[in-house]
Amino acid sequence: MQELKDRILVDGEVIGSNILKVDSFLNHQLDPAFIMRMGEELARRFTDAGITRVLTVEASGIVVASAVGLTLGVPVVFAKKKKASTQNDVYRSQIYSFTRQESVDITVTKRYLRSDDTVLIIDDFLAHGEALKGLVDIVKQSGARLAGAGIVIEKRFQRGAERLRAEGMRIEALAAIEAMEPGNIRFA
Repeated sequence: MQELKDRILVDGEVIGSNILKVDSFLNHQLDPAFIMRMGEELARRFTDAGITRVLTVEASGIVVASAVGLTLGVPVVFAKKKKASTQNDVYRSQIYSFTRQESVDITVTKRYLRSDDTVLIIDDFLAHGEALKGLVDIVKQSGARLAGAGIVIEKRFQRGAERLRAEGMRIEALAAIEAMEPGNIRFA
């Protein structure tokens, strides 16, 4: 998506060689109209997949997942990083956050993800693939069919998507970055 690449070049900030800060439009301050256009594009790529649920993990993926769900006309479910006291019967998976340097359990209440669902996973970033692997694990636990994953920004050089694609997973990224350093971003 050229508009996203342009926005990354103008508003994104590369910190070191691994961190891309896009908090001015995606994961701190939001540009709602731009988020909708990204959601519409991800939904378009999976229009014929028979999606019945969109799944993401809190927190940054929720806004884009909501735009996808709105476009497809399906519910959005987000995996919680802390099990709420009101959650009784859950699917659970453990993920490691390289950004936060910690492991967390993610949970989804079983009644919101069923074996007759076709699930599209949405997330803002795909780097090492830990969050995506955890969400895939939850989909497998539910017995639902996984249609694939829609990602806003894929950091290809961190190879998470490569491993998942090798296992046969369909991954669509709006912008894929091959390499980056302060002042220089090279898109795939």
